[in-house]
Amino acid sequence: MSSVQSIAVLGATGSIGTNCLDVIRQHPGRLRAAGLTAFSSVEKLKQQVEQFQPNWAAIAVNQVCDTSGFSSPSKPARTQWFHDLEVVPELVRRPDIDIVLSAVVGAAGLPATWAAVDAGKRVAIANKETLVVAGSLVMSRAAETGARLLPVDSEHSAVFQCLQAGRKQDLRRVVLTASGGPFRGRTKAQLREVTPEMALNHPTWKMGRKITVDSATMMNKALEIIEARWLFGIPSSQIGVVIHPQSVVHSFVEYCDGSVISQMSPPDMRLAIQYALTWPERLATTCQEMNWNVSHVHEFHPPDFEAFPALRLGFEAADMGGTCGAVLNAANEVAVARFLNCELRFDQITQVAEEILRNHQYDANPSMDRLLNLDGWARKEAVRWNT
Repeated sequence: MSSVQSIAVLGATGSIGTNCLDVIRQHPGRLRAAGLTAFSSVEKLKQQVEQFQPNWAAIAVNQVCDTSGFSSPSKPARTQWFHDLEVVPELVRRPDIDIVLSAVVGAAGLPATWAAVDAGKRVAIANKETLVVAGSLVMSRAAETGARLLPVDSEHSAVFQCLQAGRKQDLRRVVLTASGGPFRGRTKAQLREVTPEMALNHPTWKMGRKITVDSATMMNKALEIIEARWLFGIPSSQIGVVIHPQSVVHSFVEYCDGSVISQMSPPDMRLAIQYALTWPERLATTCQEMNWNVSHVHEFHPPDFEAFPALRLGFEAADMGGTCGAVLNAANEVAVARFLNCELRFDQITQVAEEILRNHQYDANPSMDRLLNLDGWARKEAVRWNT
């Protein structure tokens, strides 16, 4: 990778997007922000546009009307504004885009990610829902177009790095680590009393509200199980989960000879983002380094499937494939929103997702239209679900 790589950052104002822009800022001779999108954070997107001067910027709300303030004799305006995110799938297909960072939260990120894959782009994928909803179709299309999907989630980035230590035919299993969230060690009964404020207080990572709640229910790990199944082309029987509260060992792989290869680093999203953007090269970063001059204690515990039944749903959906991921993800997205609005108890989030998953019309080989239709159906069912 010798030339400057032009990057479209989808979800630029979120935690992944802002960390991606920080990585780009650190490597001006190698990386450039060529396109930025946001949903509703108008002022933050304006500030990013002013600093990075991308070719284009898109936002879902029609509030960015006057861009004349960004021009000056020394810095003429160069950014084309779009007030509609429906144009983003066509924008990422442009030949001036080399890499697409997909960091839009939820299934809303699927259309643009699919467009990038269809166009044969490198996709740095933080939007796990794309693979949860349509993993089989996305990976098949990537094989046809030559697109390369590189993971940005710290767990999948770790697995990707560890898999380079051996041959796929020698793989025994991959093991995804999980911090356990803020409620590690609590019983199923205790989780009934969890409030939105409690769920949003993650002990390790700073993330958006939806992802933080998913981490608390461990649905985030369930979705990562499904994502790993498609991203690495392995069955659910070769995927494990272990609780690691320190969040330093980001995941590991086991080989048939008993060797275990792990990837370790202090928790910092920028490391995985940069590796996805610069692979196969590794560039120097400003990320915190491991301090081997102090003592370290790293714990590993088996997960509690009774208190956190979302994990079981993740393995089931990964095993069955087909329409299961789309339905599970859609129902969960709505249930999380209802919990944050104090319409559901914390423990009911997974209950909603499970009941809707159990009652949908399963299709082992769905089309994209079928997946999108079931996504809409599951959302409606989750909206009207009640005890």
